[in-house]
Amino acid sequence: MSTELKATVVRVTFFNEENGYSVLRVQPEEDVELPENALDAEGQITITGNFPELAPGEFVTLTGAWQTHAKFGQQFNATNLQHARPTSLWGLERYLGSGLLKGIGPATAKKIIATFGDETLDIIDNHPLRLSEVPDIGKKRSKQIIEAWDEHKQARTIMLALHGFGMSTNLATKILREYGDEAVQIVEADPYRLAKDVYGVGFKKADEIAQTLGLPADHPTRLEAGLIHQLNESVGNGHVYLPENELMQEAAELLNSPHEELRLALERLAAEGQVELAETNEQAVVYPIQLFRAEAGLADLLSNLVGADSSMSTSLPSLSLLDIDAQLSQEQLSAVEIAFKNPVSILTGGPGTGKTTTMRALIAALESSKLRFALCSPTGRAAKRLSQTADRPASTIHRLLGYSPQEGFKHNAEQPLEIDFLVVDETSMLDLPLAYALFKALKAGTHCLLVGDVDQLPSVGAGDVLRDLIKSESFPLTRLSVIFRQAKDSQIIANSHRINQGELPEFPKEGTDFFLFPAEDGEGAIEWVRDVVQERIPARFQLDSLRDIQVMAPLYRGAAGVDAINLALQEALNPASAIKAERQMFGSIYRAGDKLMQIRNDYEKNVYNGDIGLLREISNENHALTLEIDGRSIDYDWSEGDQLTHAFAITVHKSQGSEFPAVVLPVLTQHYIMLQRNLLYTAITRAKELCVLVGNKRAIAIAVKNNQVAQRWSGLANRVKDLLVA
Repeated sequence: MSTELKATVVRVTFFNEENGYSVLRVQPEEDVELPENALDAEGQITITGNFPELAPGEFVTLTGAWQTHAKFGQQFNATNLQHARPTSLWGLERYLGSGLLKGIGPATAKKIIATFGDETLDIIDNHPLRLSEVPDIGKKRSKQIIEAWDEHKQARTIMLALHGFGMSTNLATKILREYGDEAVQIVEADPYRLAKDVYGVGFKKADEIAQTLGLPADHPTRLEAGLIHQLNESVGNGHVYLPENELMQEAAELLNSPHEELRLALERLAAEGQVELAETNEQAVVYPIQLFRAEAGLADLLSNLVGADSSMSTSLPSLSLLDIDAQLSQEQLSAVEIAFKNPVSILTGGPGTGKTTTMRALIAALESSKLRFALCSPTGRAAKRLSQTADRPASTIHRLLGYSPQEGFKHNAEQPLEIDFLVVDETSMLDLPLAYALFKALKAGTHCLLVGDVDQLPSVGAGDVLRDLIKSESFPLTRLSVIFRQAKDSQIIANSHRINQGELPEFPKEGTDFFLFPAEDGEGAIEWVRDVVQERIPARFQLDSLRDIQVMAPLYRGAAGVDAINLALQEALNPASAIKAERQMFGSIYRAGDKLMQIRNDYEKNVYNGDIGLLREISNENHALTLEIDGRSIDYDWSEGDQLTHAFAITVHKSQGSEFPAVVLPVLTQHYIMLQRNLLYTAITRAKELCVLVGNKRAIAIAVKNNQVAQRWSGLANRVKDLLVA
């Protein structure tokens, strides 16, 4: 039998943002009839159930049943919740000061209640300008509070409707942020649109919502959305296209639909210009339309550059007369000469082989010839490294091209870069769409040198541009192989080359920069990681646990994965404290002092995927987080918290283009699915001064022997070869 209970929320003991499961402490109305022993010593009741996020002070009407928990005694399990306004001044003060409304903290809430008393909500609703009567609240602050109040009322209505579609609070918050007041109408009209528009929403979740709304399984929109989903999944794995038979098979399994209907849906997508049906490498394939245009367009642009007259009329100056840091080897000298003579050339090589010295020599030659040049890299951290090593300004490709979210790339075919020479570093990280945008901005006659380590992991985004261009055999290639004397003293560099050649790394007893701590399982590995990061490395090498040491792992989940290590290191390096602000959002607890990473490009904030910083402040009153990244303070609204993740540990893929004083890497047999030579090689080469492996030689041997680079479906190499040979 259902019971109705009216109460004021006193405390949110637990809240799961994914499914809304909550444990609340509430104070019931005085005239409510309660079972014996329902109230605790403070006159409060425990409530459990799945609700939208609540705040202390909210007045609610709950429907449910009493139950006796073996450990916690009498509890009220609520199956339905209705919101109402607080009925007491105490509840109203708690409600306004809970951090629910931007601009109002506990002190401000107390002042508002003291000024208006029982009339507070009527004043805010109907006479909001009177808020300026409250001490220390001026017109600007009162306007902020009014806007927050209006947004809160509207958002609460929409959030309840979205919860009715079976959405979590996290998902409902993202949808509300994306669509605003039209969120409910858009979801009802086309739930599959969520998978395209809302970060973190996949086809399966959109499909669940569609089924809740009664959309039939064979609806054309569902079939088309399922095909696009499978293509996007392949793009997420680095592919540029999928073989048509593979796409049809995967989509048929996902949608439980016959191939005939899927073929019709695929043809509709092609007619609408969402996909391109083509034949590549002698098989029928399906491209997302943007990637087809990028691949074909990049091949054309490269062909045009190679065929154009050079703008560099100046011949290569005598390098012996220039101020170059080190004596060039014959390989390095050849690379500089090739770059001067050829519109597009490639320079690759491992650590310690002199790529930086070669670039410095090239820059000196360009400056001597008074040629205009630019240096760039795909990521902010890589660009910063390039600027430091070249001792010249360098930028991200996005910044070089003048990207803005509203207008796209400023520099393009119509407004090219006014330079004679472009150096692109860390080209192994360059994905296909960004490469296309970059080469569109190079006018005929410009020279371009692509620099990178082809043995590292490929780009996170779609394509494998550096490997494809080398595979095409259409551009002059210099592969530096000689390790210079000063680099030979580094076990990090020596072992990275051993690994790259299929040999096991060495761990000499007298070693000073490369170590192995033995562990057989995840629990033992995490204990070692915690010890070396918190105690051993800071004590012996005077390195800071947060700023100087970066833990990496092959996987997010499982034994000694990124997720588990982040929890362990947060507890060790930044434990909870009564004096530290913290906030649970998007499934994680963020605490002042945490090490966080940006996981999406945000061009307005000028922060990029992979940027790492420290969380300096959490403001309940302003609903904001403040991070310090490279000396800059960057503010995030709470609703933007899904752009961040903990970075005490990161994946090896996320480390690309970076360099850290110390790297700690667990390598266990449990990681076998990701144990590959290029992954281990990439991780080790991120370490500048110290590399510590935690694991066992058996797992290391598995990684070293596995040199099977995952094949990416891409037609770039063949397109380039066909154009340039023709």
